Formats: sequence, structure tokens, C-alpha cells
Amino acid sequence: MSDRMDIRESDAGIVRVFHLDLPPEAIERFTVQAGTGEWPLLYGLGAKKLSASFIDVVRIRDLEDMPLTSYLHQAHGIPEDQLRDNAGQLNRLRGHVLILPSQAFAHTAQSLTIRTPLRWVGTFQEIRPTRAKAPLRSKSARGSIGGGRASARSGPGLPIVKLALAAMATVVILGIAAVYLAGG
Repeated sequence: MSDRMDIRESDAGIVRVFHLDLPPEAIERFTVQAGTGEWPLLYGLGAKKLSASFIDVVRIRDLEDMPLTSYLHQAHGIPEDQLRDNAGQLNRLRGHVLILPSQAFAHTAQSLTIRTPLRWVGTFQEIRPTRAKAPLRSKSARGSIGGGRASARSGPGLPIVKLALAAMATVVILGIAAVYLAGG
């Protein structure tokens, strides 16, 4: 049996959770891309492209007393109210889960065909940061970024800094030489 899931190139803030029905000794071989390019996880998802740095494989036992729902809330920013409806199912899972945030799909549109040993558990929306309601009005907020000329208040220029560093290095070298000559 397989589930189909469409991933849009513009997906952002979406977290997909899968249960991995494999013995513990087979998890790493399934989820980590081999040096030969073989990657069973890619095939199990039916994916075209994955970004390994965003894949989160969690051994439930490692969470100890923390329920999976708390982990998803704290580590992946999923609001508790979204998790509440699936809390029983999520917190009863054993073994390993695979957590794939939108970034794991490398901004690549693709249709997934989920196959055993993966079982889709749920799709959740991350907490979206709130935007500032009013524009910032402080003097520092009106500054410019790069490209402009430095003002007289911006501090010493690069040549002065280089001279100061060279002078300090000379003093240190002379001090070391004096200690060496006095002792030898």
C-alpha cells in the first residue's frame, strides 16, 4: 500500500511526520545516503530530491519521558493545538519516526509515493513568526547597509586599524626578544 503526497516548490513551514517500521539496526542504512549514492529513504518516499541536513530521525526511546508531541512542538515549532487532535496516535508510536520539514525537499516540486517501511502519520504547519505591527522609527533603524560612505562617527578606517595592529605586533616581538636576550 502507498500514499501519494504532492510537494510544491514553494512549500514552507510544513512538517511531515512518518513512522519507520524497521528494526533499530536497519534505521541508519535506510535513512543515510551511502557513499555509492544509494539511499533507500529516497526510494521509500518516491522522492526526486532530498536535503539530508534537514532530515530528523528520532528514536522514540531517546526522548525518555518527553512525549513525541512535546518534541514536535519544541524542536520543530508545531503549535500545540495542531498536535492535540493527533496526540494519542503520535504519543503511542514506538521505534523511530522520520520528521521532514519543508526544507528537506530542497525547494523541489515533486510527487511522493510513500511505501513501506514508511507510514505517514501527519502533516503540520510550523508556527509563523509574527510581523512587527508598526515600522521601526529609531535613528539606528534608519541607517543604511553597505554601499554608502562611512561617516566621521563610524570609527577608524581600515588603514589606521592596520597600523595599530602592526604597532602592537612590533611591541610583542620586541618584548619577546628582550626576554630572550636577557635570559640567554
